[in-house]
Amino acid sequence: MCGIFGITLSSETTIGALLRRALERLEYRGYDSAGIAIVTPQGILIRKDAGKVAEVSSRYGFDQIRGATGVAHTRWATHGKPNQINAHPHSDCSGTIAVVHNGIIENYEELKSELIAKGHVFKSETDTEVFAHLMEEYERSGLTPWEAFKRALSRIRGAYALAVVDSREPNKVFFARNLSPLIIGVGDGFNLVASDIPTVLEHTNRVIPLRDGEYGYITPSSIVVEHDGVAVDISDRVQLIPWSADQALRGGYQHFMLKEIHEQPEALASTIAGLEPRRLSEVAEMLLNAKRVYVVGAGTSYYAGLTFQLGLIEYRIAAIPIISSEYSTYEGLFDVDDVAVAVSQSGETIDTIRAVRAMRERGVKVVAVTNVVASTLARESDAVLYTRAGPEIGVAATKTFTTQVALLAALHAQVGRIVGADVEPRMQGLKRLPEVVRKAIELNEGSAKALAERLKASASAYYLSRGLGMPVALEGALKMKEIAYVHAEAYPAGESKHGPIALVESKFPVIFVFSDPSLKEKLLNNVAEMQAREALTIGVVPRGDDVGKKLKYVFEVPHLDPLLNSAAFVVPLQLLAYYTAVALGRDPDKPRNLAKTVTVE
Repeated sequence: MCGIFGITLSSETTIGALLRRALERLEYRGYDSAGIAIVTPQGILIRKDAGKVAEVSSRYGFDQIRGATGVAHTRWATHGKPNQINAHPHSDCSGTIAVVHNGIIENYEELKSELIAKGHVFKSETDTEVFAHLMEEYERSGLTPWEAFKRALSRIRGAYALAVVDSREPNKVFFARNLSPLIIGVGDGFNLVASDIPTVLEHTNRVIPLRDGEYGYITPSSIVVEHDGVAVDISDRVQLIPWSADQALRGGYQHFMLKEIHEQPEALASTIAGLEPRRLSEVAEMLLNAKRVYVVGAGTSYYAGLTFQLGLIEYRIAAIPIISSEYSTYEGLFDVDDVAVAVSQSGETIDTIRAVRAMRERGVKVVAVTNVVASTLARESDAVLYTRAGPEIGVAATKTFTTQVALLAALHAQVGRIVGADVEPRMQGLKRLPEVVRKAIELNEGSAKALAERLKASASAYYLSRGLGMPVALEGALKMKEIAYVHAEAYPAGESKHGPIALVESKFPVIFVFSDPSLKEKLLNNVAEMQAREALTIGVVPRGDDVGKKLKYVFEVPHLDPLLNSAAFVVPLQLLAYYTAVALGRDPDKPRNLAKTVTVE
C-alpha cells in the first residue's frame, strides 16, 4: 500500500524535484510519510519525514537537491507508526545502502534477530530495514552489491516491490517484485522503476510490467532482469501506453475525484468501443458450460460484480458472489468444472489475487475483469476482459465502478445472445450509456452540491433499494463513508423493518435507489415507512417518473434497463458523497486510513 520510484540518469540534474513530482503522482497509494534517497559523491543523502509529500518536500528542500540516481517512497504504514524514523528510505549501519519497499516481509523478525546478533543496529520498527542490513552483511563478506542484493532477496518471504541504491555502484537502481506491483519505464539516457503507470508518463510511455519473482537493475543505458538466476529477455515486453501525462493530472478540477466523475462518459465510451466480441463470446461460453460460477471482488469491484451476479439470474444462472478476502470459506466448493469472474481495477489487489490462486489450484477457470494490461490478475487468468477507464488517481473509485458495470453488462448480453434472448435493446442502451452518464452529471451536480450542505450535519444515513438497485445503494454508501466519514449503511429496503428502522428519527437521511422499475411499488411502501418517522427522504429516480413526487429531494437520471442503470444511477451518489466531503473540509482524494490499491492482506 505504498508507492515507490527509482531513477538513474546519464547526467546530474535537480533530481530532488523529479523525485518530488513522482511522489505527488504516487501519493494516492499512501500519504502518512514520504522520503527520498539520492546518491551523491559524498554518499547517500536521505531526506524523509512523516507528513504529506508537499509538506516533507518543502521542509527538506527536495527541489534543490542535485544528483543522477535516486529512489523515493510515499508510505501507508503496515509496520511501525507513521513517523520520521519509520519513514522510507531505510539504510544500513554504514549508510551506503538505501531501500524503499512496498509490501510486507513476513519473516523480518527472524532476520532482524539474526542480524542484531551479528552486530547490526536497527533504527526503525519497520520490516523493510532488514533488507538494507542483509545487503550490508553480504557485502561485508566480499560480495558485490548486485550479488549481495540477490543473496538478500533469497532470504526474504512475503509480498514486495523493492528499489535499492548503493553508493558503491552509484549509477544503478536494483529492483525486485513479488506480488506487489512494479514496472520499468524505458527512456533515452535514463531508466526508471515505479509502482504504477501514471508516475512514469512524465518521462516515457514505454513500460515493461515486471512479473512475480523477477528482479534486476537499471542503469541510464541498460536494463537487466533475471528470474531464478536466469536472464530474462525483455525485448518483446515493452508496451506503449496510450495515456497522456495530462490524463494523470487534475486538469483544472479541485480534486482528482471530481475530475474522474466527469471523465466517466469518456471512460465508458472507450470501454464500450474496445469491447472484443470474440473474447466476450468465449467467456460467455465458459460461463454457460460451468458447473458453478463465482463472482469475486473487493470493495467497489465487488459491488460491480454483484450487478453481474444478480443479472445472471435472468438466464437461470445461480452465480455465487464472493468477497475476495473471504474466499477460504468457499474453498470446499471449488472444482475443475467451475468458472470465476474476478474483478479488480488494478489487477493487483492482493485479496483477489490470493482468491484467484486458490481457485486455480483446484482447477477453477478464471476470467479477469481489470483496467491494467499485464497486471498480475490479467497474467494469471485464463481469459481477460479489459475496461478502458484510463488512470484513476482518486482513492475513491468512480470510473472503476461504471466501466466495470458496462463491461459486465456487455458480457451479460453475450450470454443472453447465446441462449436466444433478445439482447438488442441492451446493446442499444450500452451505446447510449456514455451520454446518459453525461446527462446524469449535468442534471444532478448542482443539486448534489446544495444537498451536501444539509447532509454535512448528519452523523448517519441509510441507502435503501431492492434487486439490481442494491449494488448501487451499497456503492453509494461506501462512497459516503470513505471520503466524507459519514456513517452510511445500505440495506435491502424490506430488511430495514427488521431492526435498522429503529434508528430513524426526524431528519434522518434515507436515500432510495429506484433503478429497477419492476420493484417501484414495493420500494414506495418503504418510502412511506420512513416518511412516517419524519426521515429526510432522497431518491435517485428515472427522469420524468412521478415517483419523484413522493420524496423530499430527487436526483433524476435518464432510464435505460435495470442492469445498465447501475452505471448511471450511481453518479448522483458519487457527486453527493464528493460534495459532502468538501463541505466537511475533507480531502476526498486522500481519505484517512485508505489506499488506492490494497497490496497487503
